[in-house]
Order: sequence, then structure tokens, then C-alpha cells
Amino acid sequence: MTVVTRDLTKYYWMGKEQVVALDGVDLAMEAGEFISVVGPSGSGKSTLLHIIGCLDVPTKGDVYLNGMRVDFSHKKLLVSLRRTFVGFVFQAFNLIPTLNAVENVEYPMYFNKGGKSKREREEKARRLLDLVGLEKRARHLPSELSGGELQRVGIARARANDPKLILADEPTGNLDSRTGKSILDLLKRLNDEEGKNIIMVTHDLEAAERISRVIRIRDGRLQ
Repeated sequence: MTVVTRDLTKYYWMGKEQVVALDGVDLAMEAGEFISVVGPSGSGKSTLLHIIGCLDVPTKGDVYLNGMRVDFSHKKLLVSLRRTFVGFVFQAFNLIPTLNAVENVEYPMYFNKGGKSKREREEKARRLLDLVGLEKRARHLPSELSGGELQRVGIARARANDPKLILADEPTGNLDSRTGKSILDLLKRLNDEEGKNIIMVTHDLEAAERISRVIRIRDGRLQ
């Protein structure tokens, strides 16, 4: 199994009121799967994604990545998993505005001590941009790119350190329907042709239905 969660629970306190974001979520993801997680706002979709991606810490329960139980008290381990095992694609793109497209894709490699030289990192970043059709936009800043181009840079960046798992949080949410379809086509190609494991959170039921496995969540519980 690539991802397993057991009794995954997350709650917050707002004053004296307890807010439950996840309520005992059990999930198992086989190698090579593409899973879409759908549900209304506040249902726990993004919280689930962030905990699996080691960006947030559960109140209780366990997460296993590639068979290894994640120790959420071990900060260096969490950093290592975020850098090597998981790639992130965000709704708001989260590109660094002062870096051009190739530099944004190269950026995660800088922190992954894999021994690559500056030249090797840049060459790989260019290859990844080529794969998403942006070879001619490599030197453009984020402010000079369209929404679809920004998300393609984001997908290329998510692949920079060859992760086994890609987590996409509303990747088409800020895009028009045609551009959103092209981004979904790109993610599906990564899954179909490269076997990338992908978990995508979305409000778009039409997009979700194009994915082989759809999980519905409401009030922090899988339906």
C-alpha cells in the first residue's frame, strides 16, 4: 500500500468549542492509484490531504506511507518525507514570484541533498517543463504566465524530486473549465503513463467522475 490511514482524527478548539475536522478516517491506497476526494466545504478534504502530506499533525490515529508509520513527533522525518516522498500541487499555485518558471521547478531540488549540481538541477527542471509543454516559457516570471501555465509549472515542480505520491489540493479550482480539463488530463497522464500515485481534492464532481476511484467525505467521515 502506498498510503494507509487508521482512525485518523483531527480536531481544533475554538474557545471552548471543539471543531472536528476528521473523525476516524480509514483509507487505503494501492500502488498506482488515482483517488479523487470530494465533499462540501469544511468536510475535511484538505485536512486529510495535509496530514497525509505531513503538513499537519493528527490529533490521533496513524498514517503509513509506503509501509512506514509516520512519526509526527520526528520533525526531521516529516521534512524528509515532504522533500522526497510527496509532491504538492496547490489551488493557488504557490510559486515564488521573483523566480522564473525553471527556477521555481528547480527550487525543491536545492533542498534535497541528492548531490545534483546547479547545472544538473536546471537541466532536469527544463526537462520537466518540456513534459508539461512549457519549454518556451521557462524564463517567464509567474506574473507573465496564465493560470493554466502557472498550474503546469506547479505540476512540474511537484515532480522535481521524483516523489511516489502527488497530492493535488483543488488543482483546477482557480481555472476556467477548458483549462481545468487540460490540467486534469495532465494529471491523468502522469498516473496512466508513469504510474504516479495521486490523491486529488476537488469540489468539481464532473472532474472527480473522470477518476477511477472517488471517495466522498462529509463532516470528517468517509461516506
